[in-house]
Amino acid sequence: MISYRRGLLSLIRCNHPRILCNGGQHQKHTLPDLPYDYNALEPIISAEIMKLHHSKHHAAYVNNLNIAEEKLKEAQAKNCVSTIISLGPALKFNGGGHINHTIFWQNLSPTGGSPSSQFLGSLIYHHFAGELEEAIKKDFGSLDNLKAQLSAVSVGVQGSGWGWLGYNKQTKRLQLASCANQDPLEATTGLVPLFGIDVWEHAYYLQYKNVRPDYVKAIFDVVNWKDVSERFAKAKSG
Repeated sequence: MISYRRGLLSLIRCNHPRILCNGGQHQKHTLPDLPYDYNALEPIISAEIMKLHHSKHHAAYVNNLNIAEEKLKEAQAKNCVSTIISLGPALKFNGGGHINHTIFWQNLSPTGGSPSSQFLGSLIYHHFAGELEEAIKKDFGSLDNLKAQLSAVSVGVQGSGWGWLGYNKQTKRLQLASCANQDPLEATTGLVPLFGIDVWEHAYYLQYKNVRPDYVKAIFDVVNWKDVSERFAKAKSG
């Protein structure tokens, strides 16, 4: 259980650079600021959804993760094994929710589009985009094929969960996966998360109602390919 917690915290820190340690003392998790305004992704995602999603749902994961970790600390001090074990689901759910949403906000941009269009004027970023596009072509045939396959994975999630584009360090290939609820991709599958689509109803229902496919199709118009490319480059070099 202790090793699981350490692994989860390591994943959170990797995906949330604002979390720091001071002399080995873990600081409480905090809600990250969005890199854009709540209305910046309209009309793809409404300001109402973004505000609720970030300030209420993500904030709840952060708060509940801190509570679970405090309870775990107390249980460890008392050497109460049954309590330590019982806290596993709360740590996984809320820690995963924090990891997933921190990636999700960075994966989106009001200047979304094709990978190449977001790298004009920057030779370094254009190189990253070129590497990602080559990998997409190699592993999926084309960007359109990737979108179609990731859409199918995301729409096909039963109940709540996520559709993911990840990097498999063993095969050195891009790979798609889905995760139930808030299960974090890397801790669940070993894939490094590059781009995730949140298909919990709170991510789209106020705007798209029960038509999940329309939401999934639209979200590709606000993908931050710079962020995806940077994650890909880091995953390959890590």
